[in-house]
Amino acid sequence: MYRFKRILTVYLILLSIYFACWPRLTYAESAPDTRKIPRAITMHGETRIDPYAWLREREKPEVLQYLQAENRYTEQKMKHTEKLQGELYREMVGRMQERDTSLPERIDDFYYYARAEKGKEHPIYCRKKGSLEAPEEVLLDANPLAEGHSSFHLGAVKVSPNHRWLAFAVDTGGAEKYTIRIKDLKNGRLHKEAISNVSPNLEWGRDEQTLYYVQLDSTQRPCKLYRHRLGEDHRKDRPVYHEKDQAFFMNIRKSASRQYLFLELHSKNTSEIRYLNMDNFAGEFRVLQPRKPSVQYQAEHGGEFFYLSTNEGAENFKLIAIPSTKNSQQNRREILPHRKDAIIEDFRVFKNKLVVVERVKGLQKIRIINMSGGHIRYIEFPEPVYQVSLSDYQDFQRDTLRFVYSSLITQQQVYDYDLRTATRQLKKELVIHDYDRQQYESQRIFAQAPDGTKIPISLVYKKGMILDGSHPMLLTAYGSYGYSYPVHFTANRLSLLDRGFICAFAHVRGGQEMGRQWYEQGKLLNKKNTFKDFIVCAEYLIQENYTNRSKLAILGGSAGGLLMGAVTNMRSDLFQVVVAQVPFVDVLNTMSDPTLPLTVTEYDEWGDPREKAYYDYIKDYSPYENVKARNYPHMLVTAGYHDPRVSYWEPAKWVARLRDVKQDDNLLLLKTDMGRGHFGASGRYDQLKETSFVYAFILNGLGMTGS
Repeated sequence: MYRFKRILTVYLILLSIYFACWPRLTYAESAPDTRKIPRAITMHGETRIDPYAWLREREKPEVLQYLQAENRYTEQKMKHTEKLQGELYREMVGRMQERDTSLPERIDDFYYYARAEKGKEHPIYCRKKGSLEAPEEVLLDANPLAEGHSSFHLGAVKVSPNHRWLAFAVDTGGAEKYTIRIKDLKNGRLHKEAISNVSPNLEWGRDEQTLYYVQLDSTQRPCKLYRHRLGEDHRKDRPVYHEKDQAFFMNIRKSASRQYLFLELHSKNTSEIRYLNMDNFAGEFRVLQPRKPSVQYQAEHGGEFFYLSTNEGAENFKLIAIPSTKNSQQNRREILPHRKDAIIEDFRVFKNKLVVVERVKGLQKIRIINMSGGHIRYIEFPEPVYQVSLSDYQDFQRDTLRFVYSSLITQQQVYDYDLRTATRQLKKELVIHDYDRQQYESQRIFAQAPDGTKIPISLVYKKGMILDGSHPMLLTAYGSYGYSYPVHFTANRLSLLDRGFICAFAHVRGGQEMGRQWYEQGKLLNKKNTFKDFIVCAEYLIQENYTNRSKLAILGGSAGGLLMGAVTNMRSDLFQVVVAQVPFVDVLNTMSDPTLPLTVTEYDEWGDPREKAYYDYIKDYSPYENVKARNYPHMLVTAGYHDPRVSYWEPAKWVARLRDVKQDDNLLLLKTDMGRGHFGASGRYDQLKETSFVYAFILNGLGMTGS
């Protein structure tokens, strides 16, 4: 009897332990089961079967249940890293200047600035009248506006010329559909106007009663410019201009001289700019230079001239000037000729000077051109890898240029550069607590592609590191749209560097680091160069003992997520961990659907699958189409349920197909943010939590959770 009781007691104890652990053990060990509903898609006489197309039906309970099940699975699989996530988050917050204020901008008799308060996610916009010692006036506190919203993004925040009205655009859905609100700064009240379904930019007219804004169409394309009068019913506003070509987007901004309003129309490879004299708010926009296929240009106005950076007959762009009173081809004058070894990225116009950002052999330079004498000088930068950008104008009439500098080891610095004396003054440096830049170093190396092209790689790591192949590495890239991958400072990266990581950035073709041709060689029917370049860079870093395969993690987002998907399909053996954030992985199906946001305007980047050559080429690399029965690395895939750029179903379908065929037991996690869009969290603390989660996944995949 005693023996039976003892056995029964042990049995009951074991049974209670089993049932206590059962939900965790069974759920953690089995990923969500995704059903297949075959859907036939026929193009060019070929029929493809898409078993997960049903995931596009966003409102169906089954779709929401699947996404939520994946989120629960991800949470369960990452539960053991919660302590590490908390540690990473505290490190990042500890380095941050939680109370901070931007540099004030003087406009007339007011000083405008934004500040951040400890514990608050969003900025507070303020001003002072007369001097910086005057009492502060809070114009807009974004934090109360964000309360109750899982997603919150501010677009333009602009004060009227008479400093009485504040117009701002806000998106609380994550789908990048903004609503404009207007605040009376005299009494602090919001006007009843709430103009919805607009783009995030807006401009005031000079008469202080006119507001210009851009409406979105059914595919979220900014395509209609409206003129609104304060106090009038915005529902009766009439469009000033309607861009009907679906390949073109619309943007508005004021010229540097504040004399003109520019209406910028652009596709992926063609531009047209129209302008309106600000003294004539009810006038018509005139065409600056008519659109021509594959001709792009940017424009500014200063003094008696329009200044254009154009690629017409100049692959890497050139600068020309056109008299504003005689806008014709015959009256144009070349200011800065085309150069094969330098691409013009940006420029600013001042009353006596032109300031140009150009990129030579992958590195940026700031060139100063004297309007009167043509004298040219450069602003020099000492580091081997860095990033520089020009700030928006404080005052066109001044002789001061403001620029922002940072590098992989130097935190953001804001300088005022005197254009007369060629001297610079440090105005503000980002405060990073417990950081000593002397402990780190950066360099630039080159890997060689099979066709002989040298691919730049930027690196940062702890000083004194011995290259023996044992170090963990995070390799990132983008490689699309002619976007040169930034090599600026981020304090969050220190949490990896201090754990022995080397962080590497592959400047693959498809970007524009090495000139316009670099972009052309990585788009359309040359797109595979982007993927091959990345693989070459990874192989070279392993060959040169910077890391090894078991310690190599890779990360990319959006079009960079496409890159992650493609290289993982091509060389799944080369990487230990893959992070694909809101990845554009269902390229063939998305580019075959012109009703989706961005599709039509993206034809110039990827090609139109209705043409057989592009169909075959895209099908050959699209990550979703090329999943195979093989071993894959540890993979974290993220999505935004309200994302208008990369629809949530792209990463969801890709993960479902990977789950169905992959032959390993490595982690495959899908994390869908159900309340946000393409850019994830907008609050600064929430962003740190997202980064901590990603870093924890990487460290876990590399076996470094105890570090």
